[in-house]
Amino acid sequence: MKALSQKRRHPFAGVALLLLGLLITGGLYAVATTVNEAQASNTPEGYSSADVEEGERLFVANCATCHGMDAEGTDAGPSLVGVGAASVDFQVGTGRMPMQMQGPQAQEKPAQFNDEQTSQLAAYVASLGSGPAVPDDEYLDTDQGDPARGGELFRINCAMCHNAAAAGGALTEGKFAPSLDGVDERHVYEAMITGPQNMPVFNDANIPPEDKRDIIAFLQNNE
Repeated sequence: MKALSQKRRHPFAGVALLLLGLLITGGLYAVATTVNEAQASNTPEGYSSADVEEGERLFVANCATCHGMDAEGTDAGPSLVGVGAASVDFQVGTGRMPMQMQGPQAQEKPAQFNDEQTSQLAAYVASLGSGPAVPDDEYLDTDQGDPARGGELFRINCAMCHNAAAAGGALTEGKFAPSLDGVDERHVYEAMITGPQNMPVFNDANIPPEDKRDIIAFLQNNE
C-alpha cells in the first residue's frame, strides 16, 4: 500500500492523468462532432434537424403502416425514398394522403395535418433521398407571369386531360384528371414537378420554372 501511495504521488502521475483526461475528452468530442455532422448532412436545405425528427415521429405514427417504417414501401404503398419534399407537400397538403380507403386514385379532401406538420413530414421524407423541392415563392408570384403564354402552354401540355377550360375530365379505369379551379398555386406547381396519379412529370427541362409560372397565371386568370 505504501509503494502504491508513493506511485500515486509520483510527479508524473498528475501529468499522465491529465493527458488521459484530454484523450477521453477529445474522443468524446470527435464522436459528438461526427454525429452532428451526419445529422446535418441528412437535413434538407430549408429545414432543421428538429423538423426532420418531428417529421419522422409523425410518419411512423400515421404513414408507416402503408409505406413501411423506413418509407421503403410495402404491398400497400410505394417507397417514398427520393420522392422529395414537393411530393409530400402536395399529397398531404391537399388531403390526398393519408388515404381514407384504397381506390383507383387518391382523392382530394380536407387536410389531416396543419401546415407545420406537413412541412415536417416533407422534411423527413426529403432527408431520405434527393427529390423535387417545394418551389420558391418567385415562381409562384403570378403577377410576374404571362397568362396568355400560359394559356398556350396549358393547351399544349395539359388540356388533353384537364380539358381546355381546366375543368377536369374522366380517364381510364375509374381515374380522372381533377378540376384545377381554385387550386393553390404551390400545389399546381408541385403537381407539375412530381406527376401525381396518372399525370406525367414536367421537369425544368420540359417546362422551365418561368413557364410553369405562366401556366399558373393562366389558371388564376381563368377562374
